[in-house]
Amino acid sequence: MSSPARPALDPELNALLAGLPLVRQITPQILAQLRQMPPSPVEPLLEGREVHRREVTVPGLDGAPIPMTVLTPAGAGSGAPCVYWMHGGGMIMGDRFSQIDIPLEWLDALGAVVVTIGYRLAPEAGGTTPVEDCYRGLRWIADHAGELGIDPGRIVVAGASAGGGLAAGVTLMARDRGRPAIAAQVLICPMLDHRNTTTSSRQYAGEPGVWTRETNAFAWSAVLGDRTGDQVPAYVSPATADDLSGLPTTYIDAGSAEVFRDEDVEYATRIWAAGGQAELHVWAGGFHGFDALFPHAGLSAAARRTRTQWLTRTLGGPRVRSASESERAATAGP
Repeated sequence: MSSPARPALDPELNALLAGLPLVRQITPQILAQLRQMPPSPVEPLLEGREVHRREVTVPGLDGAPIPMTVLTPAGAGSGAPCVYWMHGGGMIMGDRFSQIDIPLEWLDALGAVVVTIGYRLAPEAGGTTPVEDCYRGLRWIADHAGELGIDPGRIVVAGASAGGGLAAGVTLMARDRGRPAIAAQVLICPMLDHRNTTTSSRQYAGEPGVWTRETNAFAWSAVLGDRTGDQVPAYVSPATADDLSGLPTTYIDAGSAEVFRDEDVEYATRIWAAGGQAELHVWAGGFHGFDALFPHAGLSAAARRTRTQWLTRTLGGPRVRSASESERAATAGP
């Protein structure tokens, strides 16, 4: 059987992708190896930034301690916006500092307090545990808004890949449970649908890749176990939610050459159909996680810049940078 037609990769990204070790499917053995790899340290990213770092733990629904890190820009004062970050990794790997360079750009540009959570991972903690952990973290942020120096009316939930799906689930939870208020959600190539049946999921099957249909099925199986059909909560698989009305303004983006493309487009379409506001970008030639893996590629820089511009408009404009921040931004390049 011939492979299905696929959108071409961006030439620059295609060349960069050639240097990555790709697999057709993550297995339990590969997952164990990936988890043994040391995480990327956050300290180099904080060097040169005037940031106060605070470590806290929040009790999960079952009382288990959930680690969170609060990163506050120097001179933030009171009433700062807050970005609550949920990391990617298929809900099976990663930690609270995965892809943290993305919200740190918003700390620089907007003076946002960044809070990131180390939610528990599947299969050890599957079902609703990861999303409930994230919701408990959101509650903690809202309850401590004054202490954190943030404006409770400008809390943004954001995440990439699995973190984008968790951000969507947390937003549905907050809507249904009546609190806390969320100003916006930023869903970056979000993992939204356990059914894995879209055209884009079928296009990216059978060959090695960054995140294939087979790996997607493995991750969802780890999260859901034997749950099927109506047993799968919409908070875990947000694409199955019957009602997408009453959600905060939403930003969704994805690559044209990835598994999650069609479920992400459909999610935006359903928000519009329910009378909500969503901004959708599908980056031509982008594979899954392209802007996190290769942030300095041309397409990646455009995606990250567009996201920051949207968040700036949504939250009411940028902060005034200090001289040191302006110098760093000038030397960082695109």
